[in-house]
Amino acid sequence: MPEILQLWMRHETRPSEHRAALSPRDAGRLVGHGVRLTVEDSPQRVFPLAEYVAVGCSTAPPGSWATDCPVEYYVLGLKELPPAPARLRHRHLMFGHAYRGQPGAPALLRRFADGGGALLDLESLVDDDGRRIAAFGRWAGYAGAALAVLRHRGALTAPLTRSTRAELDLRLRPSHRAGDGTSALVIGADGRCGAGACEALRTAGIEPTRWTGPGTGAVDRSAVLAHDILVNAIGTAVPVAPFLTEDDLDDPGRRLSVVCDVTCDVGTDRNALPVYDRVTDWNRPVRRLRARPRPLDLIAIDNLPSLLAAEASRAYSAALWPHLLRLGEGSAVWDRCRREYRSALAAVGQR
Repeated sequence: MPEILQLWMRHETRPSEHRAALSPRDAGRLVGHGVRLTVEDSPQRVFPLAEYVAVGCSTAPPGSWATDCPVEYYVLGLKELPPAPARLRHRHLMFGHAYRGQPGAPALLRRFADGGGALLDLESLVDDDGRRIAAFGRWAGYAGAALAVLRHRGALTAPLTRSTRAELDLRLRPSHRAGDGTSALVIGADGRCGAGACEALRTAGIEPTRWTGPGTGAVDRSAVLAHDILVNAIGTAVPVAPFLTEDDLDDPGRRLSVVCDVTCDVGTDRNALPVYDRVTDWNRPVRRLRARPRPLDLIAIDNLPSLLAAEASRAYSAALWPHLLRLGEGSAVWDRCRREYRSALAAVGQR
């Protein structure tokens, strides 16, 4: 008889993280398949705890996975873990961003190695063709492009707050004062993230220039500078030629005034926008890169889908939950994740 799958969905510690890896509806589907599912209470999650209780989930206090969760459980989350415990003994499903040399990756991997746990990075949950099985890309692109438009119109206020798509679309729709003559470029327009960005721009009355993901060749940076808004939506596993350089920002003919880097690969060798060194956040969503010859602002928020937490979570959960059923019995998808983890550990000198 197969072992019963046990999952523990944790509270997210980042104050601006409102998403959930599982919606109540899909949590109920897992429970219906015999999964034991515990959901931590969370004051910020977009779905109330009562909705999980109603579909048969057990509950636990926020952060109690670290002290009360049996080691047999898989711990499911999205963003970064708190600094304690220093040694991680559970198997965690989350976006660890730890397999491609990102800042902080060695320290995180050593926490798993020291505690005997494992990281199944949801970033590596891909099919046989390498395409992400469950992703937040569409909503990251949508939210990022929307913020860029609002900034260009002088209508972006801080701190940012969670919204719904209907509410955001009301702010985006063009008026007699907005949208006229604004040009926007989306790089990586053929992916989920790029498609979401194009969708938001069209809602705002802007037909974007669409570039598909470039290779390692040169980019026409003069064409980039000729647009009002740039949305970088390309995801790449290899370094690419920069889309902008520091010298480009000082070009006297630059029209570009807002850059939204949805991918936020800052600190890695895959960063296609090496003109900034740190991300922005909900409290300070915009960083000014240049004041002359024309103001140039950067938006680089690494949890954009949380702005549209309900829509993003439901879409992600719908794609993820069927694969969670295969966690305990093995599948090509999860086997790839485990191999990636072992390779990443070896790269930081762990055995």
